[in-house]
Amino acid sequence: QVQLVESGGGSVQAGGSLNISCVVTDPTWHYYCMGWFRQAPGKEREAVAAADSDGSTTYADSVKDRFTVSKDNSKNTLDLQMHNLKPEDNAMYYCAATTGNGLNTRGACNYDAQYWGKGILVTVSP
Repeated sequence: QVQLVESGGGSVQAGGSLNISCVVTDPTWHYYCMGWFRQAPGKEREAVAAADSDGSTTYADSVKDRFTVSKDNSKNTLDLQMHNLKPEDNAMYYCAATTGNGLNTRGACNYDAQYWGKGILVTVSP
Protein backbone atom coordinates (compact mmCIF):
# COMPACT_ATOMS: atom_id res chain seq x y z
CA GLN A 1 0.00 0.00 0.00
CA VAL A 2 1.32 3.41 -0.93
CA GLN A 3 2.07 5.65 2.04
CA LEU A 4 2.90 9.34 2.07
CA VAL A 5 4.66 10.72 5.14
CA GLU A 6 5.20 14.44 5.62
CA SER A 7 8.04 15.97 7.65
CA GLY A 8 9.44 19.38 8.42
CA GLY A 9 7.12 22.27 9.11
CA GLY A 10 6.85 23.99 12.46
CA SER A 11 6.59 27.62 13.51
CA VAL A 12 8.12 30.71 11.99
CA GLN A 13 7.60 34.45 12.03
CA ALA A 14 6.15 36.24 9.04
CA GLY A 15 8.79 36.75 6.40
CA GLY A 16 10.61 33.59 7.37
CA SER A 17 11.16 30.32 5.52
CA LEU A 18 10.31 26.66 6.06
CA ASN A 19 10.77 23.46 4.11
CA ILE A 20 8.44 20.49 4.20
CA SER A 21 8.96 17.11 2.59
CA CYS A 22 6.87 14.10 1.71
CA VAL A 23 8.38 10.62 1.50
CA VAL A 24 6.62 8.09 -0.74
CA THR A 25 6.90 4.38 -0.05
CA ASP A 26 6.09 3.21 -3.58
CA PRO A 27 9.29 2.66 -5.61
CA THR A 28 7.39 3.63 -8.80
CA TRP A 29 6.46 6.98 -7.31
CA HIS A 30 8.34 8.93 -9.96
CA TYR A 31 5.50 8.15 -12.36
CA TYR A 32 3.00 9.91 -10.12
CA CYS A 33 1.76 13.45 -10.25
CA MET A 34 2.15 14.78 -6.71
CA GLY A 35 1.04 17.88 -4.93
CA TRP A 36 0.65 19.83 -1.74
CA PHE A 37 -2.68 20.95 -0.35
CA ARG A 38 -3.43 22.97 2.76
CA GLN A 39 -6.36 23.57 5.01
CA ALA A 40 -6.58 26.47 7.43
CA PRO A 41 -8.95 26.39 10.41
CA GLY A 42 -12.50 27.08 9.29
CA LYS A 43 -11.58 27.06 5.61
CA GLU A 44 -11.81 24.58 2.76
CA ARG A 45 -8.82 22.61 1.60
CA GLU A 46 -6.98 24.30 -1.26
CA ALA A 47 -4.28 23.30 -3.70
CA VAL A 48 -0.87 24.87 -3.17
CA ALA A 49 1.57 23.40 -5.70
CA ALA A 50 2.13 20.23 -7.70
CA ALA A 51 4.85 18.48 -9.68
CA ASP A 52 4.28 15.98 -12.45
CA SER A 53 6.38 12.96 -13.41
CA ASP A 54 8.28 15.00 -16.02
CA GLY A 55 9.24 17.63 -13.45
CA SER A 56 6.78 20.27 -14.64
CA THR A 57 5.18 22.30 -11.87
CA THR A 58 2.17 24.46 -11.13
CA TYR A 59 1.37 26.87 -8.30
CA ALA A 60 -1.63 28.54 -6.77
CA ASP A 61 -1.57 32.29 -7.37
CA SER A 62 -1.31 32.93 -3.63
CA VAL A 63 2.09 31.21 -3.39
CA LYS A 64 3.69 31.96 -6.75
CA ASP A 65 7.17 33.46 -6.46
CA ARG A 66 7.31 32.45 -2.77
CA PHE A 67 7.04 28.64 -2.81
CA THR A 68 9.02 26.09 -4.85
CA VAL A 69 7.90 22.48 -5.32
CA SER A 70 10.26 19.77 -6.52
CA LYS A 71 10.63 16.01 -6.72
CA ASP A 72 13.87 14.47 -5.49
CA ASN A 73 14.09 11.09 -7.17
CA SER A 74 17.17 10.07 -5.20
CA LYS A 75 15.29 10.38 -1.89
CA ASN A 76 11.74 9.55 -3.09
CA THR A 77 10.54 12.88 -1.77
CA LEU A 78 8.33 15.73 -2.82
CA ASP A 79 9.71 18.92 -1.32
CA LEU A 80 8.11 22.31 -0.77
CA GLN A 81 10.36 25.26 -0.04
CA MET A 82 8.38 28.14 1.43
CA HIS A 83 9.81 31.65 1.58
CA ASN A 84 8.43 35.01 2.71
CA LEU A 85 5.77 33.22 4.71
CA LYS A 86 2.65 35.15 5.66
CA PRO A 87 0.12 34.62 8.45
CA GLU A 88 -2.37 33.52 5.80
CA ASP A 89 -0.08 30.55 5.03
CA ASN A 90 -0.97 29.16 8.48
CA ALA A 91 -2.47 25.73 7.80
CA MET A 92 -2.18 21.98 7.91
CA TYR A 93 -0.30 20.94 4.80
CA TYR A 94 -1.04 17.63 3.11
CA CYS A 95 0.91 15.67 0.53
CA ALA A 96 -1.11 13.93 -2.17
CA ALA A 97 -0.41 11.69 -5.14
CA THR A 98 -2.21 10.36 -8.19
CA THR A 99 -1.17 7.96 -10.92
CA GLY A 100 -2.84 10.19 -13.50
CA ASN A 101 -0.59 12.74 -15.14
CA GLY A 102 -1.05 16.35 -16.14
CA LEU A 103 -1.28 19.63 -14.24
CA ASN A 104 -3.82 22.43 -14.11
CA THR A 105 -2.87 26.09 -13.79
CA ARG A 106 -4.04 26.43 -10.19
CA GLY A 107 -1.50 24.38 -8.29
CA ALA A 108 -2.83 20.83 -8.62
CA CYS A 109 -2.66 17.66 -10.67
CA ASN A 110 -5.42 17.20 -13.22
CA TYR A 111 -6.66 14.03 -11.57
CA ASP A 112 -8.03 13.64 -8.05
CA ALA A 113 -5.54 12.38 -5.50
CA GLN A 114 -5.61 8.67 -4.75
CA TYR A 115 -3.23 8.80 -1.82
CA TRP A 116 -2.90 11.28 1.03
CA GLY A 117 -0.50 11.94 3.84
CA LYS A 118 -1.71 12.66 7.36
CA GLY A 119 -0.63 16.28 7.23
CA ILE A 120 1.87 18.53 8.92
CA LEU A 121 1.30 21.85 10.65
CA VAL A 122 2.83 25.11 9.48
CA THR A 123 2.36 28.05 11.82
CA VAL A 124 3.25 31.60 10.82
CA SER A 125 3.06 34.31 13.45
CA PRO A 126 2.70 38.02 12.60
